[in-house]
Amino acid sequence: MEKVKTQIFNGINKPISIAPLVHFRVLFGLIMFISVARFVCNGWIASQYIEPEFHFSYYGFSWVSNPGETGMYLLFITMALSALGIALGFYYKVSALLFFFSFTYVELIDVTNYLNHYYFVSLVAFLMVWMPANQAFSLDSKRKGLKISHIPYGYVLVIQCLLGLVYFYAGLAKLNPAWLMEALPLKIWLPMYSHLPLVGPWMNELWLAYSFSWFGAIYDLSIPFFLFYSRTRPYAYIAVVIFHFTTWLLFPIGMFPFIMILATTIFFSPDSHLKFAAYIRNIFRHKSSTAFTSWGKLYQSPFQKLVWSLFAVFLLIQLLLPLRAYAYPGNLFWTEQGYRFSWRVMLMEKAGYAIFHIRDKATGREWESYASDYLSPMQEKQMATQPDLILQFAHFLQQKLSDQGFDDVEIRAEVHVSLNGSKNQLLIDPNTDLTRVEDSFGHKTWVLPYKKIL
Repeated sequence: MEKVKTQIFNGINKPISIAPLVHFRVLFGLIMFISVARFVCNGWIASQYIEPEFHFSYYGFSWVSNPGETGMYLLFITMALSALGIALGFYYKVSALLFFFSFTYVELIDVTNYLNHYYFVSLVAFLMVWMPANQAFSLDSKRKGLKISHIPYGYVLVIQCLLGLVYFYAGLAKLNPAWLMEALPLKIWLPMYSHLPLVGPWMNELWLAYSFSWFGAIYDLSIPFFLFYSRTRPYAYIAVVIFHFTTWLLFPIGMFPFIMILATTIFFSPDSHLKFAAYIRNIFRHKSSTAFTSWGKLYQSPFQKLVWSLFAVFLLIQLLLPLRAYAYPGNLFWTEQGYRFSWRVMLMEKAGYAIFHIRDKATGREWESYASDYLSPMQEKQMATQPDLILQFAHFLQQKLSDQGFDDVEIRAEVHVSLNGSKNQLLIDPNTDLTRVEDSFGHKTWVLPYKKIL
């Protein structure tokens, strides 16, 4: 056991060039700046955070509140500037910390904005706070006269492991009957692209949906291992580029493909990164005192063991968190208990509508309420298929009614949902008074079991 500990310790402390980490810093900062700018230019700050009257909170994070119009714009300005600070290595630690807190805070404001790659960005941003990524080729290194050329391998390894877990769990999630045996939901989605030139007619072919489904599962499960192995790494990276570029062309998944394509460059060897840096310098005929060298110092943190312990706990959490979905009974895609933060990417087609039936216990009066009166179209769409959000909205209605003088009401929800093209069926028990239900991590017994009805 002691021998294994020594080997692990020697492995993560092995000196390597700082080039891979620096390139990752620059690419991460730039793609985040572009992502924030894209969000602003599309007017999504107003439509997703300012205009809606109500925001759905994550369980345990109801204290995260919307700071209002001015506050939201200040948060996005902070995000944009700190992303540039990361890319340039300008007051890097402050920039990384500001980006992590501002980005994560914004994502915690409303659950309906959850995307897997937003979660991934928050995780990477957290890691970047602890990275010595500004020790070379940065404004900080130029300002401070730093001559760091090497870092312990552990700083690169933790990012590689996180990426490996993302890919692997995405593949593991695809090992389900709907994806492999029925090509769902791809056989629903692909025909929508039958208008495309050249490849359009193929999109209606069932064999293509099955091919994409099986290839996607095999790709996600195997690509981390091929990226770690030096001989297969170049071919694996070509596969990464082709895979993510194809998904970007076919599906509306925003910046995620580009984030993964750029992030995966961290798997290339330090020598490859040094050769790339030399190639870029030759193109621009640029010689800088901040360029990578082979004669500089090894970065050594006075808190190195503490940092390694932090990274170990971080990876353990990422290893265990996706597994919580298996602790709940029933169809995961139906109940969605344990669905978030488990890297289940594009695995279902789900649509529904909800009508809330209200009864004033004092008078016996009954009437209906509709989410569209309070929520944005995107919020309503997300709420109508996710039990915990339906419960939150019922409690919101209860508070609204209480403000209007209705202090004792019963609220029941009639929610019809279709999963992967099946016929609509009730998602939750329509006889349950949701005002008497409190959310928790426990199994939601008021969610009806899924019955596949074609």
